[in-house]
Amino acid sequence: MAGPMLGRGGGGRRYKPMAEINVTPMVDVMLVLLIIFMVAAPMMTSGVPVDLPRTTAQPLNQEQEPLTITVDPQGRIFLQETEVPLEGLVEQLQAIARNQPQGQPERRIFVRGDRGISYGRVMEVMGTISAGGFTRVALLAEQANQQGAPAQRPAATAPRTNAPR
Repeated sequence: MAGPMLGRGGGGRRYKPMAEINVTPMVDVMLVLLIIFMVAAPMMTSGVPVDLPRTTAQPLNQEQEPLTITVDPQGRIFLQETEVPLEGLVEQLQAIARNQPQGQPERRIFVRGDRGISYGRVMEVMGTISAGGFTRVALLAEQANQQGAPAQRPAATAPRTNAPR
C-alpha cells in the first residue's frame, strides 16, 4: 500500500516542460568577458604616462595606426614606447618610412606632450619632425565633454605643421 504514495505523490500530475530560460550561465560568461576586457584594455594604450591638455575638437578618422611621439614631464622624447634622443628621432622615423609598403600614404605622426611641459619643447620636437620631411604631424589633446570633464579619447588639434613662419 505504500508504493503508490511514494511514486507519484500528487495523484495524477504529469511532468510539464519548463518554459523559462536559465540566464545564470549567460551571466557567468558575460562576467568573465567583462573581466577579460577590463584587464586587457589598459595594456592596449600607449605605455608612456602623460597628462594631456583638454580640447573640444572632434577626433579624426584614421585609416592606419599612426606613429606616436611622446614628450614626458621631464622633457624626454619617446617614439611609441622607446626613448630616443631628439637628434636621432628623424633617422628612426625615416627608417620606419622606408619599411612601409609601396603605394601606401605617409603615416600620420601624433605628438603627445604633457600639460606641464614647456610649449617650446613640444614645438621643437614638431619642428624637427617637419624639417625631416614629414608633413602629416598632429598634436594630441584629451577631449573634454560639455561640462569640462575629460573624455577618454584624444583628439588631433593641429593637422599640419608646415605652415609659413
